[in-house]
Amino acid sequence: MIAGLALLPLKMTIAASVVVGCSLLAERAGPLVAAMIATLPISLGPVLVFLALDHDAAFLAASALGTMNANVTHAGFILTYVLLAQRHATLSALMGGQAVWIAVLLAVRSQDFSIWPLACLNVLAFLAVHALVRPYLAARARGPVKLSRFAIPLRAGCVALLVGIVTVASERVGPTWSGVLAGLPIVLSSLIVILQPRIGGPAAAAVIGSGALGLLGTGLGLVVVHLAAVPLGSWIALALGLVVSVGWNLLVMRLSRRPAP
Repeated sequence: MIAGLALLPLKMTIAASVVVGCSLLAERAGPLVAAMIATLPISLGPVLVFLALDHDAAFLAASALGTMNANVTHAGFILTYVLLAQRHATLSALMGGQAVWIAVLLAVRSQDFSIWPLACLNVLAFLAVHALVRPYLAARARGPVKLSRFAIPLRAGCVALLVGIVTVASERVGPTWSGVLAGLPIVLSSLIVILQPRIGGPAAAAVIGSGALGLLGTGLGLVVVHLAAVPLGSWIALALGLVVSVGWNLLVMRLSRRPAP
């Protein structure tokens, strides 16, 4: 617990930086690059590192399984937001996505899936959502919207505060719910709050929708962490999970650049 609290400012800073950086990239480099960066375990990774510092490998393995429960529910969040953002304002679309996220999470947790059924569910859910949102991924910004110079720093500060609250709360619950809390859609929600007023609902939906394949990679990385933590140790498991997640996102970006047949 002491290690986690000592590194808490670093984690909060990282999460805020990810949100700001991805917001700017989405306007300059396109939705796919922003989504692939946003879905890297840059904010999730520090949480798992803090858990590894404070607990043993078995706790980390159970936490990774809990995070997989939260990760798969992002599929419902993405699909709902992409559809609502085409016609609705930021708050309505975001709240709709979060409501579905909570409902799906409760449904998944009630089944108490073991690792392999949950891994298959992650793969199938994100592939299905990617296919459903694909028609919306070509949208681009409607034009720059002038915001106060304090808008992005203020929202980034809110993200950092939320991350800090989640970290402190996770110290008081078991490994499964620590993992679930680690998988809260804080970064995606914050991106929505920043992006939609700036670039419009359809363009923001293109960024969030492009993240479905990236989150599939996150799920695969969590499978590796869960399976490797106890036999190989926490740090090797985390390193392998990071390699899988980053490698998957790089593969997705490489394949996206291939010319269509």
